[in-house]
Amino acid sequence: MDHPLQSLINDALAETPPGRRVWVALSGGLDSCLLLTLAAAATRRHPRPLRALHVHHGLQEAADGFEGHCRALCEGLGVGLDVERVRVDAAGGQGLEGAAREARYAAFARRVGEGETLWLAQHRDDQAETFLLAALRGSGPRGLGAMPPGRQWQGRRLVRPLLGCSRAELTEAARWLGVAWVEDPTNAAPDQDRNYLRHAVLPRLGERWPHAAASLARSAALAAEADGLLAELAALDLARLGGDPGRLPLAGLAGLSPARRRLLVRHACAALGLPSPPARRLESLLAQQAARPDAVPRVAWPGAEGRGWRGHLYLMAPPLALPSAWASDWDGHAPLATPLGRCAVALGGAAEGERLRVAVRRGGERLRLAGRGGRDLRRLLQELAVPPWVRERLVVVWAGEAPVAVLDPQAGRWLALAEGWSAA
Repeated sequence: MDHPLQSLINDALAETPPGRRVWVALSGGLDSCLLLTLAAAATRRHPRPLRALHVHHGLQEAADGFEGHCRALCEGLGVGLDVERVRVDAAGGQGLEGAAREARYAAFARRVGEGETLWLAQHRDDQAETFLLAALRGSGPRGLGAMPPGRQWQGRRLVRPLLGCSRAELTEAARWLGVAWVEDPTNAAPDQDRNYLRHAVLPRLGERWPHAAASLARSAALAAEADGLLAELAALDLARLGGDPGRLPLAGLAGLSPARRRLLVRHACAALGLPSPPARRLESLLAQQAARPDAVPRVAWPGAEGRGWRGHLYLMAPPLALPSAWASDWDGHAPLATPLGRCAVALGGAAEGERLRVAVRRGGERLRLAGRGGRDLRRLLQELAVPPWVRERLVVVWAGEAPVAVLDPQAGRWLALAEGWSAA
């Protein structure tokens, strides 16, 4: 007779297209060992490729024992196992838990193929802890939404089939099925925030409110629902303001309430894969632009920045800089290698055997344009509405003593070509 949790896993498996591989993140603890055991039973009845992935963090002496237990479990279940050894940079400012999580997800990205599904073993008590941690950080609806049951992540599908189950239910199921697991000794260390909540806070809450964990998990689900509605509102605002998350009209932003304006900018940053700006820095940027419409204010935060220019707010990753002395010979046909990457561009117009010289734009260059004569490059770039921060990374192609083309190497496109020259 099957355990009642088996039908839950069977249903989760049914949502995976036939032939699509399912991975189980296997730590060696109770939750993931139970999930893999149930997944193996489900795939025997409803065939899908199944594989386990163990991330070896190397943070404690017991780590090799975790790996050994995972290997034994997978061998007994007839499931293939991949082991990823990672280095956790605890000095990176994220704390040990955050750094371990980042290393773990990097390992997931290396092993789990695009289009494949990864099952994670978090449960309802984990969800309650995550909600409380977010609340203590002062998070909004997105953070309070905690962990979603499933989501797309870098072309892969992350699913938490056990998220609605309590830790007690999983413990009972593991014992009923005879599943063996190992206890991580660091799970009892009170210096880690999650462990403190797990051992000192949630049990006390449960004494007073027996359904505390379930209620907190329900609040997380409601917060996630609210966050989804806010995302829909922000998407409507973005479409109304032009639809380009990297270029928001300042007049349109000014017409929104402050809360809605912040929401739209956070939504735009998420669409661009950028971290959200602190509210004060965003307001500072908008205030600077309102005070001086002709200025080019810049406000940066870790991993991103915003710049005001010509009535728009530009959101971007910090632009890469070209070394001021960089230069290179080029034949005009082979991909052009620059410090900002290789550009698959070509240039026609050179004489037979003529070598071209590519160098960082220095200022003062003049291009002879068809029908327009000589034009100062600085003025030409202004006419073309090339933003100032893009002008700083441009390179100029020279034929002898004459500049003949201007390239944006990061975008890989020509901005201007002299008379007689063409993008080949």
